[in-house]
Amino acid sequence: MTRTLDVAVERLPFAKPFHISGHVFTESPVVVVTLADGPHTGRGEASGAYYLDDDVPAMLAAIERVRAGIEAGMTREALQSALPPCGGRNALDCALWELEARQTGRPVWDLAGLPEPTPLLTTFTLGADAPEVMAEGALAFSDACALKLKLTGELALDIARVNAVRTARPDCWIGVDANQGFAIGDLPMLVEALVAADIRLLEQPLARGREADLDGFVSPIPIAADESALSLADVPGLGGRFQTVNIKLDKCGGLTEAIAIARTARAQGLDVMVGNMVGSSLAMAPAYLLGQLCDVVDLDGPIFLAADRVPSIRYAGGLIHCDETVWGRVISPK
Repeated sequence: MTRTLDVAVERLPFAKPFHISGHVFTESPVVVVTLADGPHTGRGEASGAYYLDDDVPAMLAAIERVRAGIEAGMTREALQSALPPCGGRNALDCALWELEARQTGRPVWDLAGLPEPTPLLTTFTLGADAPEVMAEGALAFSDACALKLKLTGELALDIARVNAVRTARPDCWIGVDANQGFAIGDLPMLVEALVAADIRLLEQPLARGREADLDGFVSPIPIAADESALSLADVPGLGGRFQTVNIKLDKCGGLTEAIAIARTARAQGLDVMVGNMVGSSLAMAPAYLLGQLCDVVDLDGPIFLAADRVPSIRYAGGLIHCDETVWGRVISPK
């Protein structure tokens, strides 16, 4: 059989604007690929990474560069060298995983040597806003057991945001994501305030390229690398500066490299986190499998959308539940 590759662009509107350091988002443009081989199909969804200019046109161009090879039977392993880490490779990689699952009758987690998936505790993210608004948002996530707060690099305001949310939700695990908003000189005061508020994780406080500024900085709170850890190539430089690596399939180019990052980071003594660039349940499902290896799970992307795909991930009791009907389902022959 000859494979056929279908590529579609979709714009997933947000239920309301979402604020982080330096950006306001109202929708998530995504690329969805469907790879068909006879009676079997595989799907993948990617958002790219806005801060790398890996947008829809860039993802489409990347996919077209390898279309002929993909339709001729390119493997996941060959794809890793055919394209660099990017959203386009993520969509194709995930489609190849699901296609193989359906061709072999084995679920993706089994093919990948991952644990059989179980529900995971996930964070629910609060966009940066006025402290009182973020506190109200924290209360609205009444089912959440873990929260992640977006900060903007405005030190006094960010500390007020953290304190307001902690007062509203004394029961929750809370981490903060600075999205590269701070300078090294801000960290002593920031970290002191975070410790006082029982914050458990500080994600990407400094800009990518300023990793060496963390040399010698001792934090009682684990610092996670996000923009500083785009792909497997970045992992060796994290030790001594970061304690956690945040893996996102759109950054690293798919589940294949994401698994390699998780295993390499573990071998270096780093904790592992899985995050997302916001997308539908189709994008979260492969990351959910990676989450089975992770210490921190941040897979709340679909909650920001005005509408999700059907079937979809379920959120209940602070946990994310995702079965194979969402992605990776083995379809028995008729």
